[in-house]
Amino acid sequence: MTPGVDATHVLIDGPWRHRFVAANGARFHVAEAGEGPLVVLLHGFPQHWWCWRDQLTGLADAGYRVAAMDLRGYGASDKPPRGYDTPTLAADVAAVVRSLGEPAATIVGHDWGAFIAWAMPALEPAVTRAIAPISMAHPLRLRTAMLTSPAQIRASTHVLEYQQPWRPERQLVRDGEVERLLRRWGGPGWPADPEVVATYAAAIRVPFVAHSALEYFRWAVRSQVRADGRAFFDAVERPITVPVLQLHGALDPCILPATAEGSARWVEGPLRSVVVEGAGHYLPEERPDVVTGHLLDWLAGI
Repeated sequence: MTPGVDATHVLIDGPWRHRFVAANGARFHVAEAGEGPLVVLLHGFPQHWWCWRDQLTGLADAGYRVAAMDLRGYGASDKPPRGYDTPTLAADVAAVVRSLGEPAATIVGHDWGAFIAWAMPALEPAVTRAIAPISMAHPLRLRTAMLTSPAQIRASTHVLEYQQPWRPERQLVRDGEVERLLRRWGGPGWPADPEVVATYAAAIRVPFVAHSALEYFRWAVRSQVRADGRAFFDAVERPITVPVLQLHGALDPCILPATAEGSARWVEGPLRSVVVEGAGHYLPEERPDVVTGHLLDWLAGI
């Protein structure tokens, strides 16, 4: 294990600036670059803001202000004991947008970040200019698939495993576990760079991150029979009218392409859906140039 890991380990130097913003009763770390219309980037599991390093520079060089935030419970952001439900996470994003001095932003998300992005037009419409969910189905489509699709149920066995108390936390910080997850869900040969594995393995060992990261999965399952979950799913039933760019890897073994494809049902606004051949679940890092190119082409049109 990596000894003495703390939140400073995720403040990686590069052509961006690190800042901390107060939002929704917590403090959030943001890596920021560029000037122009605001684009907020939301990471997934088991990563943090650094998964967007290529998009940070690519979008900033093209004339956008880009902010890659550490979600609640991750990286250098606060890790409170609760608040890992999607409505609170969406409120976090909206508050960060306002704390950055902007009235609205385009929200780009991957994995759990994309789950939040899908929900933003319903939960935080005032700050949501457009959304680009990557490697994630619409929440209602995912719920249906996890109940009715044998293939998606098999692909989602980790979600049920993560409902156990404390054992998943201990497993997640063991040597080799983060690498196993990255290789299990990534495309062929990814990650090839040992730095990628080492960076995320260290970040998951920052105090409280493993527990906070798993709380996302726990709320998603346990809320199904609770009032807050029913209210959330009722809210995201509303059609999305803002522009949507949906990107998905053709070989994604975590959120299956057939599951993601059904998300169009909830989109009434302009929708562009792209399947990237030969790629798995971690599109922003597996195919950084492809993802940045599609984002820039789409952003130019909105």
